[in-house]
Amino acid sequence: MAVNAALGPGGTGAADRAAVLVEALPYIRQLRGRTVVVKYGGSALSGADPAATLASFAADIALLHAVGIKPVVVHGGGPQIGEMMGRLGKVPEFRDGLRVTDAETLEIARMVLVGKVNREIVTALDAHGHLAVGLSGEDAGLLTAVARDPALGFVGDVGAVDADLARRLLAEDLVPVVATIGSDGRGQAYNINADTAAGAIAEAVPAAKLVYLTDVEGIQADPGDPASRLDRVTPDELDELVGSGAVAGGMIPKVAACVRAVRTGGPAAHVLDGRAEHALLLELFTEKGVGTMVALP
Repeated sequence: MAVNAALGPGGTGAADRAAVLVEALPYIRQLRGRTVVVKYGGSALSGADPAATLASFAADIALLHAVGIKPVVVHGGGPQIGEMMGRLGKVPEFRDGLRVTDAETLEIARMVLVGKVNREIVTALDAHGHLAVGLSGEDAGLLTAVARDPALGFVGDVGAVDADLARRLLAEDLVPVVATIGSDGRGQAYNINADTAAGAIAEAVPAAKLVYLTDVEGIQADPGDPASRLDRVTPDELDELVGSGAVAGGMIPKVAACVRAVRTGGPAAHVLDGRAEHALLLELFTEKGVGTMVALP
């Protein structure tokens, strides 16, 4: 852990470092033996130095694992899919913010999510020991998909989650890393929004925490003003922000999953900037945190 990031300017002494560890202790005790679902967005991997960002994220997950917390990583890869489509000369088409996914685009998405992004995350985690197992939502019926809209092609919603495989891996002290390609009862694959899938997996496992790592510093009251980041927000307040248009675009599925998790008595939910060094540790193990926590009043 990069202790200085938690201390601010000048906080380099041994006593300061010890204070950070002491601050983390009650949070570690609270989560030890419990599951934390972390959605790692493709946007978090698209910063100035993606390799360093991924290495920092992997170190955070490895530390959670080392202190007895059970992480499940669910990942997207929208920017990476778009990049690969461009390389192959295919022009993306979007409707209401969703990628129209014909058969060729679906194969590109599977190739990128399962064959590239998933493997990169698994490899980064395994640098800290043989921790991770890469999965697709198609494996063992983990994610059953239902078609969202024929006009969108092979874009699916989560119809059901069979978390038995994930629970078995967690019991074996392994970290499941899930690419969100699901399939229907006939074996047809669908690309599923990773934000929605992470919320559904957190509910099914079940998890004590649901964390979204993205490319903004949490949920903002004014989307154009980073200083308006909310440290803590209730589901009712989020409903108002969505209704006013302050929460829009790609943030809506995250917010919807957070609201559902909290209102159904499930995990506490967090949204934070996954590009910031060790943001996950700072959010979970410090009083102030670095993102937005969604919780009941």
